Amino acid sequence: MSVTDWLLDGDPAIRWQVLLDLTNASPDEVAAERARVEHEGWGARLLALEDPDGLWAGGACFPASYTGGEPGQPWTATMHTLQTLQLLGLDPASGSARRAIALVAENGRWEHAGQRYFDGEVEPCINGRTIETGAHFGVDVAAIVDRILEERLKDGGWNCEAENGSVRSSFDTTINVLDGLFEFERATGGSAEVRTARRGGEEYLLERGLFRRKSTGEVVDPAYREFAFPYYWHYDVLRALDYFRQTGADPDPRMTEAVADVRSKQHSDGRWLLDRIHPGRVHFGLESVGTPSRWNTLRALRVLEWWDETT
Repeated sequence: MSVTDWLLDGDPAIRWQVLLDLTNASPDEVAAERARVEHEGWGARLLALEDPDGLWAGGACFPASYTGGEPGQPWTATMHTLQTLQLLGLDPASGSARRAIALVAENGRWEHAGQRYFDGEVEPCINGRTIETGAHFGVDVAAIVDRILEERLKDGGWNCEAENGSVRSSFDTTINVLDGLFEFERATGGSAEVRTARRGGEEYLLERGLFRRKSTGEVVDPAYREFAFPYYWHYDVLRALDYFRQTGADPDPRMTEAVADVRSKQHSDGRWLLDRIHPGRVHFGLESVGTPSRWNTLRALRVLEWWDETT
């Protein structure tokens, strides 16, 4: 079985993206396969777990009554579930998406201070993801975008710890904001200010080769070279490269080492493994660590195709 056939033997959430990115399928074929995400497989399973008020696990960022003490961070609440549904490809125009987003807008409140869900809260990491989800599903999130633009640090990126005095950006926060700003641009056309901020955040990552300290050249975190899915708020170089691919950016020589990292992880059968799962409670698992990963294989193949075609 070819790698493409193996990918197409997976969940509808995988199949429609393979048809779109790795084959010559027609737009009608892609749309028909994508429509299945709402009714079959992982997408349907997540939608079936939605509470009557439109939330998941009774909370925005954390499950209701969460008091800590669990391994990792629980990923069952609304924010993480909506992000996963977006990554799976739930059509924003579908009945399930429209219903869920309307209910989240009405009933969702952030644990921080009870802010309405699509008004965002104080952490740019959270707000970046809220911008991405809101823009993708048709919510007006311009007010959060304005806030994010004002919070960019002098080195070009963002950091959730800025409110506690940090003056240096972080990879994790910056990629979440970049994903949000790009989705906002894609949905609304954006503005010169948004594009300038996004370019500054991209330059922050590129100056560091996507995973190294600018000051010493050391690897910031070995986990940045391990590929997880879903990634939630976490950064890794495959996520960063897939971001640049989606934006239509030209490959930059400063990405070369990160691309080589991705290429080096391909096994002789043409597949990539799931390197890690970020610890924490989930609704259900998608793939297992150390086994061939359709998600990582799909994402790596389309990154390498983008890189090889344009270099």
